[in-house]
Amino acid sequence: MAYYWFKAFHIVGVVVWFAGLFYLVRLFIYHVEAEAEPEPAQSILKQQYQIMEERLYHIITMPGMVVTVAMAIGLLVLRPDLLHDGWLHAKLGLVALLLAYHFYCGRLLKQLQQGECRWSGQQLRGLNEAPTLLLVIIVMLAVFKNSFPTSAATWLVVGLVAFMLATIQLYAKKRRLDKERQQSEAIAPDSDRALQN
Repeated sequence: MAYYWFKAFHIVGVVVWFAGLFYLVRLFIYHVEAEAEPEPAQSILKQQYQIMEERLYHIITMPGMVVTVAMAIGLLVLRPDLLHDGWLHAKLGLVALLLAYHFYCGRLLKQLQQGECRWSGQQLRGLNEAPTLLLVIIVMLAVFKNSFPTSAATWLVVGLVAFMLATIQLYAKKRRLDKERQQSEAIAPDSDRALQN
């Protein structure tokens, strides 16, 4: 019975952890893009994003990660035979990458707080896709275990995920270009009026 409790809370931890990771980098994007806003909006937005990022990282994302890892350790203590399975080695390797991503986000959080972050909004959008890919592969490994599918259906799913990620990137680029166009159109009438005076 303890195994199912560990498994249930492991899943809850994963959901909370990924929710935090997905939203955290989205806040980083908004934080970086606030640089383009005029004052006082820039300072107000950056201060608000900093508060939201700090709380999200420490109150949601970090506890989600701790619960996920603690429950996984509990599962492995109860079922040490799983450590002999190749799929679990692959999954643990991907989880190690995810942990590195998590702590790198903590580093970016500190850089943003100190005004030292060198990532652009577009670069952060790319970074934001990493946990999606890891999530898909980790879940597939957990579900299929040693019979990981390599059929056409698998590649279709991989293609759909890649298409989804590309669509998100293209939409972000379109929004950025639309905003730049709106700003240039707003500046043009002002300069025309100045020339007429």
